[in-house]
Amino acid sequence: CKILRCNSEYVAATLPLRGPARGAAVCAALRSYSRCTRRTARTCRGDLAFHSAVHGIEDLMIQHNCSREGPVAGPPPPKPDPRGFGALDACDYERSFVFKHGRPPGFQHCAAFGDPHIRTFHHDFHTCRVQGSWPLVDNHYLFVQATSSPVAEGSNATVTSKLTIIFKNMKECIDQKVYQAELDNVPSAFQDGSVDGGARPGGASLAIHELVPGRHVEIRARYIGTTISVRQAGRQLSFSIRAAEEVAGAFSEEEQDLQLCVGGCPRGQRLSRSPRGRGRAAADAARALCREMLPVEDAYFHSCVFDVVTSGDANFTMAARGALEDARVFLPDAGKIHIFL
Repeated sequence: CKILRCNSEYVAATLPLRGPARGAAVCAALRSYSRCTRRTARTCRGDLAFHSAVHGIEDLMIQHNCSREGPVAGPPPPKPDPRGFGALDACDYERSFVFKHGRPPGFQHCAAFGDPHIRTFHHDFHTCRVQGSWPLVDNHYLFVQATSSPVAEGSNATVTSKLTIIFKNMKECIDQKVYQAELDNVPSAFQDGSVDGGARPGGASLAIHELVPGRHVEIRARYIGTTISVRQAGRQLSFSIRAAEEVAGAFSEEEQDLQLCVGGCPRGQRLSRSPRGRGRAAADAARALCREMLPVEDAYFHSCVFDVVTSGDANFTMAARGALEDARVFLPDAGKIHIFL
């Protein structure tokens, strides 16, 4: 039975895909995956991984609205190591997951931006009054803490002014790494000056990529199937994450019970998103400004209006716009990008 070869070819075809144009390429890869399983059906008839893959393909075809007829993905590149699944593959979460389960992993998305507004892993959307330091993510692999301060003197609204991200030590993959960003200081390296996971065999499975100098970095943690985006827009920092479901859920409820990405803001720290304090004219002007960047009146649009009215700073339109751009890249289901309040 050669189902593992089908699985690995599908992963190789889809791993590099990003952005809004990935849909057609994913469908092509799924059609190739389906064709590969049909070729090996006779020898794999009693194999559980084979049947899991077949059902997984059906679900993914429906999820991505793929037709059964159409172009297929090109042939996979040759494998550099013919000896099979080795130590370095253990530091590639997606390949490892497919090898073990016969299907790609699921992913979840969380974001914190603007006031801050929190989009949780479960698609809840809150606006928070959280001064001081609060954990966004706290699990066995990763810790993310946001530090907030008032957006203006005397205001209940706050913005994220500092982000601390700790990638925890993991066997042969990475040394513990700490990334810290503050207003006007979004570095393209970890605190120790390195840009990867260190000298261990899988050190390259953690890497920082600077997308806009001093304003936007992306940290790719392949060993845990996770990508993090950190941006500065105006006088605030934004955080977005795409995490494997298994990784996002790897925490103890007794010890790691407060995570804004999991449970959202505590009830006593939630704010109404109705803009107040500057009058109807300011709200109308903010709506017009936000509509230029965010034509769909969803949670991102209303968060933008709230932030512009509260702060008086038009740069906050870029915070909501950046969060929406991250959602388009990070969310596996395009139908869940927009949240309507």
